[in-house]
Amino acid sequence: MIGKRFKVKVDHFDNRGVGESVTMRKTKRGNESRLHLMIPYAIPGEEVEVTVEHAIRRKWQTSVDQFVQTHPDRVEARCPHFEKCGGCSWQHLSYEGQLRQKTTAVKGYLEKEGFDAALVEETIGMENPWTYRNKMEFTFAPDGSLGLHEKGNYLNVIPLETCYIMKPEMKEAVLEVADWVKAHELTGYNKETVEGLLRFVMVRQSFVTGEIMLAIFATAGPDEVAGIQDLVSRIETKFPNVKSLLWLENRDLADRSQAEETHLLHGRDFIYDEIMGYQFRLWFDTFFQPNPVQAEQLIELAIEMGEPKETEYMIDLFCGVGTFSLPFASRVKELAGIELVEASIASAKRNASDNNVDNTSFLAKDARHGIDEVLQEFGNPELLLLDPPRSGAGGKVMRRIGRAQPERIVYVSCNPETFAEDIVHLKEFGYELKKVQPVDMFPQTYHVECCALLKKI
Repeated sequence: MIGKRFKVKVDHFDNRGVGESVTMRKTKRGNESRLHLMIPYAIPGEEVEVTVEHAIRRKWQTSVDQFVQTHPDRVEARCPHFEKCGGCSWQHLSYEGQLRQKTTAVKGYLEKEGFDAALVEETIGMENPWTYRNKMEFTFAPDGSLGLHEKGNYLNVIPLETCYIMKPEMKEAVLEVADWVKAHELTGYNKETVEGLLRFVMVRQSFVTGEIMLAIFATAGPDEVAGIQDLVSRIETKFPNVKSLLWLENRDLADRSQAEETHLLHGRDFIYDEIMGYQFRLWFDTFFQPNPVQAEQLIELAIEMGEPKETEYMIDLFCGVGTFSLPFASRVKELAGIELVEASIASAKRNASDNNVDNTSFLAKDARHGIDEVLQEFGNPELLLLDPPRSGAGGKVMRRIGRAQPERIVYVSCNPETFAEDIVHLKEFGYELKKVQPVDMFPQTYHVECCALLKKI
């Protein structure tokens, strides 16, 4: 198969936003078999000539030799790193086309599980689908250059020149770190030899307060590195909005953005951000919605669908640091938040206190057992909101929600595929899907968020 050429029509996007064609081929015995071809940067409806490169599970990766017929939604990518960087995989698709494809994807996942696709509204997009991210992570190459991982090759780093999905000030601060590394001839971490000093740079900025956090992950402490004071001086002089400059030690072989020890080089170890008028403290490992503009849309949608009432009791499952909890708490009698990560629960409690929200309680426990504990103390809620990770809540949690019998369930999802699989479990408990509203949280990528309402019939 490797090296064979085909002329095919792109049928659909797969669940990673890659074009896919299903065609028939003859085997050596003369039989016909289905062939799944993965075609990068191709759009459904396009006709392409491709060459098979290698197998991935039961599919075949191809390279495009020629676009015979292109889609009207095809555009020139804005970023010079496109097709090399593993980030913005849909820059070749017009923004209107991206929104249409995301709506189609959500409908497809729901139809697959037996739901009515007509319940899905058109995806809510952004007025400006660029510079929307408030957090980015960049990796050091062994030679000390700083950038993003190459698509399909985690060991290779594409040096950063620009990035159009974060604010210019964030990019400039990261480039200043890169210049400092070059000036002092520091090394990056080599994943193969497990040697080298610098691993990652994480940058985050509040769109409301303007405050920036820069966090540098390294295999040694700052006292072991020459030129640290030069770094501090550069950042203090050129970037007054940097209110938190951190040096984070990670000597572990595992290549993750974690810290064994935190060193504060400048400012404080957190920054302030706001959403829906509520103030949040963000540490380097705090999960916060990476697109604050669309996050407000999502919270407003959840409130509109959930119709919280000041006489009601509510559960916020997978509550994180309280991003949804605080806006909802001001509209209900009492809210209980459940989250597995203890640090997030500590932040949620602090955020509630900082915002004078006194009708919340937060529990650090896994979702299923957390629900049991909360129900024993407060009884069944009228309203339940859940915002699980990409893997979904899972059947056991969904059935536990069904047995709790809330009148209304608002499901906020960052993965429409697992969302559709999850809500199937609520049918046996008498719940009906009423509305699904996709929201584009990640323009230039295939990811799409959803907010959905289910009611007890």
